[in-house]
Amino acid sequence: MKDNLDSPQNGGSGLASVGPDQAHLIAVSLLTGGGDKPYVFGLATELIRRRITLDLIGSDDLDCPEFHDKPCVHFLNLRGDQRANASLAKKIFRVLLYYVKLIDYALTAKPKIFHLLWNNKFQSFDRTVLMLYYRLVGKKIALTVHNVNAERRDSRDSLFNRLTLRAQYHLTDHIFVHTEKMKLELVEEFGVRESRITVIPFGINNAVPNTTLGSEEARLRLGISKGQNVILFFGNIAPYKGLEYLVAAFQKIRDQDKNLRLVIAGRPKDSEEYWAAIRASIREDVELGRIILKADYIPDEETELYFKAADVLALPYKHIYQSGVLLLGYGFGLPVLAADVGSLKDEVIEGETGFVFKSEDAADLSQSISKYFASDLFRNLEQRRQGIKEQAAKQHSWNVVGEKTVEAYAELLRLLRDRELLHSDSSKAALRMNTPQ
Repeated sequence: MKDNLDSPQNGGSGLASVGPDQAHLIAVSLLTGGGDKPYVFGLATELIRRRITLDLIGSDDLDCPEFHDKPCVHFLNLRGDQRANASLAKKIFRVLLYYVKLIDYALTAKPKIFHLLWNNKFQSFDRTVLMLYYRLVGKKIALTVHNVNAERRDSRDSLFNRLTLRAQYHLTDHIFVHTEKMKLELVEEFGVRESRITVIPFGINNAVPNTTLGSEEARLRLGISKGQNVILFFGNIAPYKGLEYLVAAFQKIRDQDKNLRLVIAGRPKDSEEYWAAIRASIREDVELGRIILKADYIPDEETELYFKAADVLALPYKHIYQSGVLLLGYGFGLPVLAADVGSLKDEVIEGETGFVFKSEDAADLSQSISKYFASDLFRNLEQRRQGIKEQAAKQHSWNVVGEKTVEAYAELLRLLRDRELLHSDSSKAALRMNTPQ
């Protein structure tokens, strides 16, 4: 690295210390785990815009035209096919092959910074052995923590889980989180130093198509009649999402409002018993058309259909660190009904972008539903949508994410260079001491 990346007049770090003509001097390997296309796309395209030299370790799912034919990007499809309908033997083979490729890549990779967005299949291995290996081959490690302790969120926490999490957090040189509460949990429960943590926004989903499709056409495609009031639940279905409370709230007031409809769009994930109970509870409503159910993965090209057909997005979560679904909704200008958990309430401006209700309280949620459909926010929804989009874009801009991320990269490279210089000076001193005068 050249000295001008952290010159004294620029305070040693920060985006201002990495001008447009020097950004390409920062080289990073972005390790994605092969999934989460919205976050990978948003961050990677922002880093590309800033001319960071990027090795993007991806999969078939992440292969986009934006990652090709650009001088500063090298897309490496090490993960390949991840289709769930493969045989068990094939799944095992392709995961093991991926680890072999990843380990081989790390040994010869030119970038000094490895930025992990997600771990891979074997969490405990990734958190310990793989982290030690990255350090052994001389890499500085940055880690984006989307969920500080997902096992606790899913009621599956264990001592072993916490120990491996602690190992990864302490083997990481710099950690990115999305909320101050997440930072506090890292400090208090895992002993991470505050100076090693940067709070960055969760960027708006800009990977999902947003065409000229209008609300009326979207409703027509989903079989929703004009004048019906539509609540949307979107995303993976798992116990921590609290869908059962939304169903109970809907069923509590559906007879009072004959125009009320609930759309459930998302794939049940590792929760067969939980989903079976919900499916049984909504069977009659689905048959009568009061609930529209799409219990499957929703591809990117169909996502806008659901958000443009809906009048409000419901997030009845029982536990959450941050919600990409909330920001996806805001990106389409859709108000939200959010449970008072994690940092969700901090993202809602009461009466302007939505309403907050008590978590795990179907009665309070039903009152919030009624309150919303009686509000000025709903009555003037089409006029309010643009304001919601602009507010979210301002607070969750990828430009802000990119600025803080590059700032951390520059600091990591400065520390690495200082360490190398210190090692070099020590070696020279030892050589002088052992050289006959």
